[in-house]
Amino acid sequence: MKGIATGALLLMAVIFGLATWAGNSGAGAWTGYVAAAAEAGMVGALADWFAVTALFRRPMGLPIPHTAIIPTKKDQLGQSLGDFVGENFLSSDVVRTRLRAVGIGSRLGGWLAEPAHAERVTAELSTALRGALAVLRDTDVQAVVGEAVTRRADAQEIAPGLGSMLERVVADHGHRRVVDLVCVRAADWLEEHGDSVMDAVAGGAPGWTPRFVDRKVGERVYRELLRFVTEMRDMPDHPARGAVDRFLTDFAADLQTDPETRAKVERLKSEVLGRPEVQQLIASAWGAVRSMIVAAAEDEGSELRVRARSALLSLGQRLAGDDRLQGKVDTWVEDAAVYVVTTYRDEITSLITETVASWDAEHTSKKIEAHIGRDLQFIRINGTVVGALAGLAIHTVAHLLGG
Repeated sequence: MKGIATGALLLMAVIFGLATWAGNSGAGAWTGYVAAAAEAGMVGALADWFAVTALFRRPMGLPIPHTAIIPTKKDQLGQSLGDFVGENFLSSDVVRTRLRAVGIGSRLGGWLAEPAHAERVTAELSTALRGALAVLRDTDVQAVVGEAVTRRADAQEIAPGLGSMLERVVADHGHRRVVDLVCVRAADWLEEHGDSVMDAVAGGAPGWTPRFVDRKVGERVYRELLRFVTEMRDMPDHPARGAVDRFLTDFAADLQTDPETRAKVERLKSEVLGRPEVQQLIASAWGAVRSMIVAAAEDEGSELRVRARSALLSLGQRLAGDDRLQGKVDTWVEDAAVYVVTTYRDEITSLITETVASWDAEHTSKKIEAHIGRDLQFIRINGTVVGALAGLAIHTVAHLLGG
């Protein structure tokens, strides 16, 4: 394009020279019109060459003021571009208007309502979840979980809650199965270890008593224990069972109202939580939870991913048909976008200004010229043509007025 524009200038020069020679040779009045058009075309071509060249460099290397505009004003241009973007693209009104016209809520609903899209989002979320879990260090998470559980347990008194729960269990007779189990196991153990019980009784007798007496006493104690446990096992209305009910009822009440009982429970809680085994158990729970989540995220048929897909499909269907929900989503997105552009506008525009400022001036000038230079050369060509037409018109008018 530079060659074509320069060729047009040379063509005007050749035409001017030939027309002037022909006019001096007496070829006729028409040579004056041609010479005037060619002369004005040369002036227009040279003027526009100067204007285009002055954008990128100093014409012929001469230090003419207000030339080489892009290299010398690069930083100011970057600042102006950043300010222009900030004022005209990153304003809250522009962002809200544009997002409101897009209708994100409606589009998002229609998109998520497609099963394939919901599956795609679920897969991406699963990948992100696995990545997040891979980044987290187990030791850090375990320390946080252990500290959080311990702090929460220390801050919360558990005795009233335990008492209320025990009270409901007793009222609903939920403890009776435990009593039944204890009675059955006790009766079975006594039947199996009768000799051990009798030996224990005989061994605790005074040394001066005869051995056969100790044996008889042991047998008597064993039979009474076995009878008591068997009756308690087989009789739902056994007095001992009623005693257990009353004990548990009283204990439940003490847990809720008795300061001394509550204080004992709190001390016991602190002692249990302070044991290394308990702390290790709390910390190790994260490993199990992490493995479970990772396995569920990787398995396309897991309950986690199935429920996630169902939730996304349901959300998409609601968004697609609920105007109020669409409005809420649009408002949330608009508010979030406005917050970002208003809070970080300077950081965003500084990216433009700092990037432009870091460019080499000469390299930048050549880069811009390479991208838009073709269109700029049309300015030179148009200047040549328009100049020639203007010169012809001026010569014609002057000739008519003078004629």
